[in-house]
Amino acid sequence: MKFSLFAHMERVNEAQRQTDLYEEFISLSQIADEGGMCTVWTGEHHGMDFTIAPNPLLNLVDLAHQTKNVRLGTGTVVAPYWHPIKLAGEAAMTDILTGGRLELGIARGAYSFEYERMINGGMDAWEAGECLREMIPAIKGLWAGNHAQESKHYQFPETTSAPKPLTPNGPDIWVAARDINSHEFAVENECNVQVTPLWQGIEEVESLIERYHQACAKFDRRTKIMILQHAYVSDDAAELDYAAKKLHEFYCYFGAWFKNERPINQGLIETLSQEEIDQHPFYKQAQIRNDLMIGTSGQIIDRLKYYEDLGYDEFSYWSDSGMTREQKETSLKRFIDEVMPAFT
Repeated sequence: MKFSLFAHMERVNEAQRQTDLYEEFISLSQIADEGGMCTVWTGEHHGMDFTIAPNPLLNLVDLAHQTKNVRLGTGTVVAPYWHPIKLAGEAAMTDILTGGRLELGIARGAYSFEYERMINGGMDAWEAGECLREMIPAIKGLWAGNHAQESKHYQFPETTSAPKPLTPNGPDIWVAARDINSHEFAVENECNVQVTPLWQGIEEVESLIERYHQACAKFDRRTKIMILQHAYVSDDAAELDYAAKKLHEFYCYFGAWFKNERPINQGLIETLSQEEIDQHPFYKQAQIRNDLMIGTSGQIIDRLKYYEDLGYDEFSYWSDSGMTREQKETSLKRFIDEVMPAFT
């Protein structure tokens, strides 16, 4: 099993300076690089201070100059916010500028808040999924050259990506998948798969890999699959309880953004009260403590060994948590020093 880092600039109140958050992002990425993680992943979001990442390719080019070996991945770009020719060219240029270190993750997106603002007239998840399914063959065709497309969402005459990627045949493409159709699309198109159980526990972890195995069996091929999950490492019970508390708050805010019903001002969602957090109908602190990768190094090693036995190729350590920079860095270093050597 390989290990990677997933991180955004995350902001929930006006007191947090965005420049400080970017320095934190760089620091965590450098720790991942120096610690031997395989990839740093960062996503795409718009108008949301909760996850500041308007163009992950821009961040990855900067990271290429501040790291040495770690690969640099979009986790993910959102298909309906791009035209295939634009994404093919910008991803190819990013591959050149990063010395061939790009991993290109693509998703349909998730937040209706963003669909309403990024797509004229809005969009639902079904249409966004259609864009994803049309986008990936287009990207591969444009990298190969002389590709024309006549599909529902994208129509253009014969075009070649300018430039072409440094990586022969282009960087690996990863698809964010959940339902069986997404897994099958990814495997059929020779793409790797990114999954996340989010706040859910081992049953969802097992269900996601089973869908992937079914897709591999259907097309008689295997790509790679990565699982993304929050983690916190400590031998101190109080510290682990605190991590669970902060991650419980994180998911309460995540859910509030996802529902798209709460007032938003200057890119920040209206602060949740402690009562709203404590009484959330399905995010529960005890469940978070049990289901996420929160524990001692020994406990986390045991769980990751099970993930490895299930067939996961990569575990991506999700650092967004509402905790301080020092707390994030301390836990990440423990993960690198105490957990990863068990898999070397």
